[in-house]
Amino acid sequence: MATRDTLPAYQATKDSPLTVDKSFYSKIGASGARQLADSFDIPIRSGKAFVVSKGQVCRISTKYGPQVGDLNIWAKDNPRERFWASRTRQLHRSHVTTLDRLWSCLPYLRPMCTIINDTLAGYSDDVGGRVHDLLGTRCDPYVNQMLSGKAFDFHCHSNLTRAVLPFGLAESDVHDVLNVFQVTGLNKEGQYYM
Repeated sequence: MATRDTLPAYQATKDSPLTVDKSFYSKIGASGARQLADSFDIPIRSGKAFVVSKGQVCRISTKYGPQVGDLNIWAKDNPRERFWASRTRQLHRSHVTTLDRLWSCLPYLRPMCTIINDTLAGYSDDVGGRVHDLLGTRCDPYVNQMLSGKAFDFHCHSNLTRAVLPFGLAESDVHDVLNVFQVTGLNKEGQYYM
């Protein structure tokens, strides 16, 4: 599929929220002086909800080879403010990387976090797929039932739902995700692939 070399729809102006302080975030990303607050593994076909406070760094890695993680984000004191995948995609790109921000929904529209390092920055598969996907969304039991006629409750949506219940959230609070490490793209017909 031919691509056009065009300007993004949203241009960052000097001192706009899209203009990230590269020096500030590069120092945070390079700092070895941080103190580890917590570390845990999330078993396959499961989920975990946890709090990351303002100013903390959250590192996501795959210890056991290629995996995908579905990331939801809420404001700690206001779960109505949550990550907005499609606006983040419009403001930055379809696959986020270092110094991109993850934006919250309306009426808040503020950066919820900034990606300070990406060891897969620039990765592309042999047909142009990239990592850290904002094009797709989480798998869920409803589409599975619709397409296969089979019930299965260990989809990403179900895992996220189970993970947030202890925080007083419900299934309806689970929203579109950042598919961390997911390699995706659009084929020449404009169809999503992974």
